[in-house]
Amino acid sequence: MNELKIGQEVPDFTLPASTGQNISLSDYRGRKVVLYFYPKNMTPACTQEACEFRDAGDPIARGNAVLLGISPDSLASHAKFIAKNSLPFPLLSDEEHAVSELFGVWQLKKLYGKEFMGIVRSTFLIDEQGILVKEWRKVRVKGHVEAVLGEIMK
Repeated sequence: MNELKIGQEVPDFTLPASTGQNISLSDYRGRKVVLYFYPKNMTPACTQEACEFRDAGDPIARGNAVLLGISPDSLASHAKFIAKNSLPFPLLSDEEHAVSELFGVWQLKKLYGKEFMGIVRSTFLIDEQGILVKEWRKVRVKGHVEAVLGEIMK
């Protein structure tokens, strides 16, 4: 599989969203898109990341950007996660991990000596024309949202 590279146009995709509709990347042409992939709803690091993105909603909007979260969780799980954490942005369900594979974030992981396939926490910034302009792979949550905001505001 060819992983997306900086400077490439991101292929359009469509996923079911927590809004009750399908969302396509092309729906946001003319705006920047912060696309963040996270492993699992209701886990400590994923909750912290989602809440930090939630709290950065105003600066993200001022930067002419929208925020979309993607995980392999179901829409029902997304609904609970959104309600529990008052998340104002859509979460997309990539249960077949097609979009996660497109971005190269569906990978073999190890935890407590066990190997399994899962999402490696990553964020991508796509410009108004649909070009990948920045990526953060193997993200550590601390300080990550600030780094993303710095790029949006450039």
